[in-house]
Amino acid sequence: MYAFRAALLSFADDGTARYEEDGLLVVGPDASGAQVIRAAGAHAALAANYPGVHTTELPGRILAPGFIDLHVHFPQTDVIGSPADGLLPWLENYTFPHESRFADRDHADGMAQVFLDELLRNGVTTALTFCTSHLHSVDALMEASEARGLRMIAGKVLQDRHSPDGVRDETEQSLRDTEELIRRWHGRGRLGYAITPRFAPSCSEAQLRGAGELAARHRDVWIQSHVAENKDEVRWARELFPASRSYLSIYQDFGLMRDRAIYAHCIHFDDEDRALMRDTGAAAAVSPTSNLFLGSGFFDYEGAMRVGFRHGLASDVGGGTSFCPFHTMLAAYFVAREGQTKPGLSLSPQNLWWQHTAGAAEALGLDGVVGNLRPGCEADFVVLDPRATPLLARKTQHARNLDELLFSLIVLGDDRVVQRVYVDGVAV
Repeated sequence: MYAFRAALLSFADDGTARYEEDGLLVVGPDASGAQVIRAAGAHAALAANYPGVHTTELPGRILAPGFIDLHVHFPQTDVIGSPADGLLPWLENYTFPHESRFADRDHADGMAQVFLDELLRNGVTTALTFCTSHLHSVDALMEASEARGLRMIAGKVLQDRHSPDGVRDETEQSLRDTEELIRRWHGRGRLGYAITPRFAPSCSEAQLRGAGELAARHRDVWIQSHVAENKDEVRWARELFPASRSYLSIYQDFGLMRDRAIYAHCIHFDDEDRALMRDTGAAAAVSPTSNLFLGSGFFDYEGAMRVGFRHGLASDVGGGTSFCPFHTMLAAYFVAREGQTKPGLSLSPQNLWWQHTAGAAEALGLDGVVGNLRPGCEADFVVLDPRATPLLARKTQHARNLDELLFSLIVLGDDRVVQRVYVDGVAV
């Protein structure tokens, strides 16, 4: 075992933050040999229980859970900052051409390393990730993630229609490839598989039906897709699937709504859609920098909280403009202020941070596993420097309470705040 002495940030069951100004975090192996948090709390209360345990002193630093990114595209790392009139032109002009390059395994291997470097540099230790329609894009990301000990959930994109050559797959082969990848990667160490229809308009009924059958056979895998991001996309989906009540209902009609199903965006919803999310246990990956960049709309936080369905934060790189969780949390604050049914909602700094850690873990069905500093949680955490820049140092020095401290980090923070990242107890 070993320990760290620093301020500790963690979260209670109700999502409120717990802050221990002089804390002790003890890390050690569990019965399986995995590195987990053995104890976390006040240094004065815990230190005597761990005599002789080597303790690293980190004065002025904050230990916090590693961030969780609920929706990100590893093949779109180079697409960040590509100008377009909206979602559909952006896909046609930038995204699909970049993703077609992943037919080359060497390119996929190289981009996997760049992608993981960016996640870790920004303190992201768990991600739910889209690969491309190429089977070996999953192999490239999973092999690289396994080598670094990361908890990674990823899947091969399914898109057998309305997609250009180079990224369009073939229906039956795509389903066979998905099953093969589930067998190869799901549950291997810290890796998990996600069945990944790109979005309903890119999939034939046969492909969606096959994806639903795979989801029924493999209940512990994840499902990920996009829904109700853009009004033009919503109209298109309704034209292609006129028998479904709504865009979201398309996924329900094909057996793709359940726990461990994460749908990105979820902007253009009504209360029946929100209730469907709640009743099936599905969760929304809120992607505020992407939605602002592409002009897609604003996630309705008031509606999500009123009806009560799970949600958490996501970068959505490359529609999203940054891997940085601080930028994502700040954008979510702006989005909530705009709102839809009730503009002017002000999300608390504690809630914003919870959405990117313990709340995201809950959305994934991994609460108590990642996203928190509690005994038994995997030892994925970050060392934060609240004085990383001169202006941030001035601001945090005068913080009168936890909300002011966290909000200063959200507004002024970037990757310079992330001083060190621990994955499975190892500094990476």
